[in-house]
Amino acid sequence: MEKDIGKIKKNDATDIIIRVDDYGGKKGITIREYAKTEKYTGFTKSGTRIPADHFLEFREMINSIQLEDLKQDSSSTNNQQKALDNSKSKQTGDDVDEESLM
Repeated sequence: MEKDIGKIKKNDATDIIIRVDDYGGKKGITIREYAKTEKYTGFTKSGTRIPADHFLEFREMINSIQLEDLKQDSSSTNNQQKALDNSKSKQTGDDVDEESLM
């Protein structure tokens, strides 16, 4: 017995599928990536399975997450952008003082 609960788009080629299923005679929740590419279409190895006897514990953990915990603060975004800019300038040599090289 398989029952798809929902799908979340990860990127253009991959979705995350959540389903209730019966694997090896044991019910549980499977959270797995589903790829759609030229080479392969189907479930990947990336994902996990929550056994039915741990579902209430899993649900409590998920429900304990506050939306504020998931928001990215502006200082974190700025730091990530600065790190990216520094990385790009090192790759291109934009930050090199040409006069000191002569």
